[in-house]
Parts: sequence; structure tokens; C-alpha cells
Amino acid sequence: MSVGEEEWARDRAWFGQDRPAEPGPLARQFADLTRTLLDVTPTVAGVLKLVVGAAVALVPGADLVSVTLRDADGTYHTPVETDPVAEQLDQVQYDHGEGPCVESARSDGPAVGWSQDLGRDPRWPAFGPAAAAHGYHSVLATALLPEARPPRLSGALNIYSRTPGAFDARAIDTALLLATHASLALAHTEAVAAAELESAHLRRAVDSRDVIGQAKGILMQRRGITADEAFDVLRRASQDLNVKLADLAKTLATRHTEIDLPASEN
Repeated sequence: MSVGEEEWARDRAWFGQDRPAEPGPLARQFADLTRTLLDVTPTVAGVLKLVVGAAVALVPGADLVSVTLRDADGTYHTPVETDPVAEQLDQVQYDHGEGPCVESARSDGPAVGWSQDLGRDPRWPAFGPAAAAHGYHSVLATALLPEARPPRLSGALNIYSRTPGAFDARAIDTALLLATHASLALAHTEAVAAAELESAHLRRAVDSRDVIGQAKGILMQRRGITADEAFDVLRRASQDLNVKLADLAKTLATRHTEIDLPASEN
């Protein structure tokens, strides 16, 4: 039995209602940020600069943004900020050991810390009045997840606002999402860097092995000796000349018509 036009139109309308809602502008911005973080930023500094810029653009009320990183020895520093004032406010927290930036940057610290009225917040008697004196009355800090491997370095994304009561639930959720994106991107960046270093090391090892083999072949053909004897000649010459064995082998392989090595002493 064929489906009538009315039934088809009714089904088509039902399917249209059942489709998931299109992503809003914030979701699209986060999707773009994720793509950029993973594809275009090969360095830690590049990741942090992008995240700081995104925080200014996406978190309502954000006037200053910085990043706190906690070193292996427990000290803190601010590698990226949108204005030198942010670094000054971070430093007050580092000097006094108080404030949401240092608390969230600890590996065992809270995921988020904030204040809506810094000048009157009793939790931070040094930092709060200092921030208010600079004209910043709200702060929001979200933790950057620590590394999985020792020494488990950690940090925080810090957002300051001139407006009292600036950060609502939406701002906190957005900052937490940004911190999560930053943490994943940093882990990805460090993994890529480690893989590239390992790959370069392996390439150098293979190249060294190949050139040593070439040098051994030259000595074997020239002197009628075995592979072990040829390697012994290279090893002794490397020690006598205080030159790396691979460098010596490369020189012999590329200039074998010009130079020779002393014979091994029995």
C-alpha cells in the first residue's frame, strides 16, 4: 500500500521536530577553539595565549585574564597575561600565599575559586584589598588539570573584573570549559613534543648506525679485516682523537679517499 501525501507530510514534520537542536554560537566557538588548539598551536606558549584570548572573548565580565603555573619546587609564575596589572595581582597572591589563583593552581586545590566583592572578602586580607585598590572587585580562577606524570605540574586560569558580582553560573561554567580545553591541549602539545623528540633521537640513532656501518665497510675492504676488527679501529681512533665515534665514522665515510685511520695495536 502506498503512503499518501498527507501521511508523508505528517511523518516529515515529525522527523523535523525530532532532530537535535542546532549548536548555538558558544558551542561553535568552543568547537573552533578546540580545532585551533589541537591543530595550530604546537607550543605551550601558543596554547596559553589562545586560551587567555578566548577567556576575554567568551567569559562575561572578563577585564583581565592571566595564567598561573606552579613549578616543581612549589613556586608560582605568570607566563601569559592580557595586561601587566594581571601579573601584579597574581604576584600579590604568590607573595602572600593566598587567593583563588594559588589555591586553584595547587594540584590538590579546588577546581574553581571566586569572589564577588574582593575589597570585603575576609578570606584574603592581603590580596582582596590590593585588587580592589587597582579597581578590580571580582575574580574567578579555574584549575588547569595537573600532569598525569610526576612532578604533576599544575596551574590556574585567572579572570578579573572591575564589576562587583560579575561572575555568575554561566561565567563559571564557561571558565571551567576553557580550563578543561587548555589542560587537554597542553597535554596534547607536550605529548607531541615528546614524540617529536623521541622520533628525532631515533632518526639520529639510525643515521649513526648507518654511517658507522659504512665506515666499517671501508676499513674492511681497505685492510682486509673483519667487521669486529674494523669497529675496534674506529673505537680506538675515537678515544685517541677525543671525537665521537659517529662523527669520526661520518668523516671517514665522506672523505675516505683523503684520510685513513691508524691500525689497531695488538
